[in-house]
Amino acid sequence: MVVIRLARGGAKNRPFFNIVVTDSRNRRDGRFIERVGFYNPVANERQERVRLAMDRVNYWTGVGAQVTEAVAKLLKQQKVAA
Repeated sequence: MVVIRLARGGAKNRPFFNIVVTDSRNRRDGRFIERVGFYNPVANERQERVRLAMDRVNYWTGVGAQVTEAVAKLLKQQKVAA
């Protein structure tokens, strides 16, 4: 099954997440099909917190990709902000 989920990056105590499309059997930070955005939970006012390529997210969900709960929250926030 193809899923859209967060892949953790960044340093210790400074998390940074890539939003990726991957096979559900792959490791959390392992191989992925496509990177569709990022999420920076520790961003300050001058930095961008979330960026999503909504056309790619819509494409992948349209062909059957499942969205995790965390990414679903970010999508909901992005739609409210737009």
